[in-house]
Amino acid sequence: MSWLWVACGGAIGATIRYALSLVLAKPQNLFPWPTWWINLTGCLLAGIFFALSQRYPVLQQETRLFLMVGILGGYTTFSSFGLETFLLLKQGQVWIALAYALSSVVVGVIFLVLGFYLCHMLLQLK
Repeated sequence: MSWLWVACGGAIGATIRYALSLVLAKPQNLFPWPTWWINLTGCLLAGIFFALSQRYPVLQQETRLFLMVGILGGYTTFSSFGLETFLLLKQGQVWIALAYALSSVVVGVIFLVLGFYLCHMLLQLK
């Protein structure tokens, strides 16, 4: 039954990612902003969910599979990140490729930490 939770969540996450990428896409833009923003918001949401799952153990079973592995797994996309970085390098845009790769990783971890601690702080207020 676990695979069903992951599959349903993945379909939802991938659909949201596709819709959001259409909204964020701008023609003739070298920097891959849609994937960058999607991956960063995914990291933020992962941090928030991780904080919530530590506070509420019920979120560590099927809910985790559905939300984290399914929805966020389908929403964020490492393969697109890798392909876009490669295409920038192939086009000779080395500095943009480096900025994209480094900022995606560094800012992604920062967003995850922010999401975790902001949620943790808000839960402490209650």
